[in-house]
Amino acid sequence: MCEMDREPPVTGLIRADRAPAAWAVSDHPVLYPLAVAAMEARVEAIAKGSAGELVWLLEHPPLYTAGVSAKPADLLAPDRFPVFNAGRGGQFTYHGPGQRVIYLMLDLARRRRDVRAFVTGLEIWIIEALRALGVSGEAHCGRIGVWVSRHGAGRAPREDKIAAIGIKVRRWISFHGVSLNIAPDLEHFDGIVPCGIAEGGVTSLEEIGIRVSMREADQALKASFVRNFGPVEDSPPPQ
Repeated sequence: MCEMDREPPVTGLIRADRAPAAWAVSDHPVLYPLAVAAMEARVEAIAKGSAGELVWLLEHPPLYTAGVSAKPADLLAPDRFPVFNAGRGGQFTYHGPGQRVIYLMLDLARRRRDVRAFVTGLEIWIIEALRALGVSGEAHCGRIGVWVSRHGAGRAPREDKIAAIGIKVRRWISFHGVSLNIAPDLEHFDGIVPCGIAEGGVTSLEEIGIRVSMREADQALKASFVRNFGPVEDSPPPQ
């Protein structure tokens, strides 16, 4: 486990000019191809200087995505849900109702040109949001994402993943992002080896006894994002 101080050990992720990023929430499930097309368009607009940064919170219908390191053998049930090649980092993951997906279109050239520091910052952001919800999340050296330790009577200690991270960077602008399990159907993860880690499980806030609404989770995510990445302003989601 990577020990992290309460204050982020990485600097330079907050823009020096403090310009707010747009913060958009979609109220209805968004089809994956439409989300990718919207991200591609926004990244291009940010690169051209015709649009600002965007943090987009949404849910998807049930689907699997394959990152650039995905192994075909890790797709255990290829006919269960639609499968998309995501082009992001990482391996196979699941998206579906009850899971908060956060797509981050941030200009790292105006923050810090360091992808590793950015990923660490994303882990810290999620860990601090979980702390506000009463959950102790952890980062692991060599394993991207956020984990929860499980200790039960008569059961060996285990660590389950509660948030996955998979990003892509083009011209120093990030897209794709983070998925946090609020209350998804965890059986849907059975069709893949999540993130290629066969020995690790997947959990959610609901499974560990933390019952919060998506809105409550979003509030914690927003407050933590502002602390770690800078100000935001509410904005309508992409069309």
